Amino acid sequence: MSDQAARPPDGAPDAAVRAATMRRVTRRIVPLLMLGYVVSYIDRINIGFAKFGLEESFGMSGAEYGFAAGIFFLGYVLAEVPSNIVLARVGARPWLARIMVTWGSSRPRWRSPPTWRPSTSCGSCSASPRRASSPASCST
Repeated sequence: MSDQAARPPDGAPDAAVRAATMRRVTRRIVPLLMLGYVVSYIDRINIGFAKFGLEESFGMSGAEYGFAAGIFFLGYVLAEVPSNIVLARVGARPWLARIMVTWGSSRPRWRSPPTWRPSTSCGSCSASPRRASSPASCST
């Protein structure tokens, strides 16, 4: 009777198989999770590092930076929740493809920094090194 109670039900893996499976999963999944955690941490602190450049380049005060970071976070939350709802409905492949196409098509429309203008923006200045005029001298 004790032999019957100690045996697992038919089809259930025994302890050795379970332990081997857990070792294999741990070896493959834990490094990936650790990498994801590190990347997530760097992503979260990256906006803090950007503060130094923004203060120097644009003369932003601490309050202006805090407001801009808050607006960024608010926009992220407002866009991310509906995106995840649609992701659950349509699936990962078409939704991630749509995101890549949207970002790729919107990138050329982003504005260049005010101190640099591409050579196609006006004929009197050029961003290429063969030209001696400075981009700041462009009249447009």
